[in-house]
Amino acid sequence: MEQEQIVFSDSDEFARDEIRGLYESVGWSSYTQQLDLLMSALEYSTRVVSARQGGDLLGLCRAISDSATIVYIQDLLVSPKFQRMGVGRRLLSYALAPYAGVRQKVLLTDSEDYQRVFYESSGFTEIRDYSGGGLRAFVQFNDGSN
Repeated sequence: MEQEQIVFSDSDEFARDEIRGLYESVGWSSYTQQLDLLMSALEYSTRVVSARQGGDLLGLCRAISDSATIVYIQDLLVSPKFQRMGVGRRLLSYALAPYAGVRQKVLLTDSEDYQRVFYESSGFTEIRDYSGGGLRAFVQFNDGSN
């Protein structure tokens, strides 16, 4: 039996349960503890690209941008059953497509080695390895951590 095609979209609508299921499938439960906030974040993101197969949500990538000088990839997640199949790379590519001329493309991610390999193979450089000048990256979280 032939497997259904994966469909990518930038005009998807999401049900709360499928968003909860996707985020929890990759262990991002801190998002789902405040599901209303996450749903609002998705609604107000500049661009959200999704991947579906047979109507099931497999992954998404969301970006925030001024569309001129910077684009920030906030979330890129793919259901574990579909990881290492090119879905994440396609989501990232589709999410960034309208921002080809934007100078700064930025993201924060976990310190796992596979994350570094994935993003470097997608054209990103870890800030400590950037040779284009002295840059620093700073972050502030409102969760009690430094």
